[in-house]
Amino acid sequence: MSEQAKKAEAFRALHASEPFVIPNPWDAGSARMFEALGFQALATTSSGFAFTLGRLDGCVTLEEVVAHVAALVAATELPISVDLENGFGAAPEDAALAVTRVAEAGAVGGSIEDWDPAGHLYEREHAVERVLAAVEAARTLGFPFTLTARAENHIRENPDLADTIGRLQAFEQAGADVLYAPGLRTVDDIRSVCEAVSRPVNVLALPGLSVGGITGAGAQRVSVGGGLAWVGIAAAAAAAEAIRDGGDLSSLGVRLPLADWLGGRSEQS
Repeated sequence: MSEQAKKAEAFRALHASEPFVIPNPWDAGSARMFEALGFQALATTSSGFAFTLGRLDGCVTLEEVVAHVAALVAATELPISVDLENGFGAAPEDAALAVTRVAEAGAVGGSIEDWDPAGHLYEREHAVERVLAAVEAARTLGFPFTLTARAENHIRENPDLADTIGRLQAFEQAGADVLYAPGLRTVDDIRSVCEAVSRPVNVLALPGLSVGGITGAGAQRVSVGGGLAWVGIAAAAAAAEAIRDGGDLSSLGVRLPLADWLGGRSEQS
């Protein structure tokens, strides 16, 4: 069995055991850090990665994502799932190609969403066709690529729980391995989604929720999206503003266990 296949099997097994948290690295260093902290798998964040390139979410190409995935695979031994946004194109063939390309780079999972960057949700039938194409591509890979299908209603100003559930049920019927509706904000809504489908459900961690509350409502996987990236970036911005405005250098005294996280000798300079 190849190393990628072993990672794929391990990632799939996580979805059949105890609920787990999957953090979202934005670069190789954060991936190594999360691995050292004991997490069992990683998922990329489109917004966090776009920031590393000086761009907004949705402004990265498939080729850049493929290179990003290859860098993460080289940096860590953990299974990696990829935020494939809308598949980098509206056609079902685009979603299928995105799955194939990141799998070639070493990923063992990925997500396809039903939001078009042009500013609209795909009609349900079209969204299902796209998921079906992605599933079919995943099934040709020779290892269990875990395909997550996303219903974007709740982060796209359309918090229609009934429509979200209907979309997720349709995605399940199309063969998606994991179902995901980012933006659910209450335990009751999470429970409603989990009870309406039979596949594992991923929930986006948000302030006001807790991991225990999310998993207690039936979710199998908890991701953080760009949240941890923004925590670090906000701290850096606050420190830089303090230096700019008052010459305060006190924040620069932080020391981190880089040798433990990254291996080898640590030089913080």
